[in-house]
Amino acid sequence: MAHPDTDLPPVRNRNLFQTLDLDVRLLGMIAAFAVLCIGFDLVTGGRFLTPRNIFNLTIQTVSVAIMATGMVFVIVTRHIDLSVGALLATSSAVMAMAQTQWLPNMLGLELGSPLIPWITIATGLIVGTLIGAFPGYLVGYLMIPAFIVTLGGLLVWRNVAWYMTSGRTIGPLDTAFLKFGGINGTLGATGSWIFAALAVAAALYGLYATRRNKLKHGFWVKPMWAEGVIAAIISGTILGFVGILTAYEVPARKLARMFEAKDEVMPEGFTLSYGIPYSVLLLIFITITMTLMASKSRFGRYIFATGGNPEATELAGINTRWLTVKIFGLMGLLCAISAVVASARLTNHTNDIGTLDELRVIAAAVIGGTALAGGIGTIYGAILGALIMQSLQSGMAMVGVDAPLQNMVVGAVLVLAVLVDIVYRKKTGAA
Repeated sequence: MAHPDTDLPPVRNRNLFQTLDLDVRLLGMIAAFAVLCIGFDLVTGGRFLTPRNIFNLTIQTVSVAIMATGMVFVIVTRHIDLSVGALLATSSAVMAMAQTQWLPNMLGLELGSPLIPWITIATGLIVGTLIGAFPGYLVGYLMIPAFIVTLGGLLVWRNVAWYMTSGRTIGPLDTAFLKFGGINGTLGATGSWIFAALAVAAALYGLYATRRNKLKHGFWVKPMWAEGVIAAIISGTILGFVGILTAYEVPARKLARMFEAKDEVMPEGFTLSYGIPYSVLLLIFITITMTLMASKSRFGRYIFATGGNPEATELAGINTRWLTVKIFGLMGLLCAISAVVASARLTNHTNDIGTLDELRVIAAAVIGGTALAGGIGTIYGAILGALIMQSLQSGMAMVGVDAPLQNMVVGAVLVLAVLVDIVYRKKTGAA
């Protein structure tokens, strides 16, 4: 019996991109991101692509990127959520008040207690999910347009957060809670390289399993040299990213203070790398989970079916109203997770936390290829879109562009991204 790989008919007239089975639109985004980074690095005299700035850029992207993964599902089903920044603020206020006032007063748990961060986070996630599901009910069952519902939510929840804290900055927050913010919680060099090795092994196994599954069912597979190129690109990206993060070392003065706090003398020449932040690990976990949910679960298939043709989906017996509630509830949960990351990164809850995140999250999803007409979108595209948005803002800040002009540029980029998406879909005949 011949090997399944040799039984397949030859496929001719494939160009390099088709042979490598690469998403041309994704490659365009990566190319635009590379040009953006190189341009800012040249303008800033080599300060943009330093390990320190890339580390900061990474942790600044996480909260928006987490929410962008949920916004993909919302937009795919032909809805919109303008309240994500306000929901983040309310969740952050709930968690900040829980740590500093409610838990100490009600249960006698003071900051530093091992239960504080977990009770706080659980409370925030529950509140965020419930708040998110409520507009889903209004949209799904009462048929109120999502634009109006979430616009009202933006005004309501932003001010609920203000009244909850009386407009004050709430802090300091629990030190264990702060580890989710980025710089206060990292794997270090050794842990980061162990993670890199495991990630490369998982990626290579994923490529192998996908190829084996395609062969098993008689589908076309890439030539082995193309598989090798893809494997090298993925492995190089993972190792390069980890290498950059581990190249960022804890400043000597901070190290000295750490040793002084322990009544010890820092050894001469001692260095310590930050490595991968816990917040980035959280983003990676959410990205993988949301990708599997979108591509492998019944829930994900229902979402894309509803976005593609809502009427046909309802006729097929799918409860699109309850599906809408679940999608907005998931969006609320992701906003609460982002609130953990954002408030931990800032080390406290501030009155303006999450301001304009609505723009950034929607822009990240749209730039990442999510069609506003519904039915089309990818999780990894939204992550890359969030990274592009944050790079654009960080680069402009380093150059010295004023904040109002930064927001003007972001708005212009959002409109341009929609225009490019429309033109691309017309030329490729995509839905």
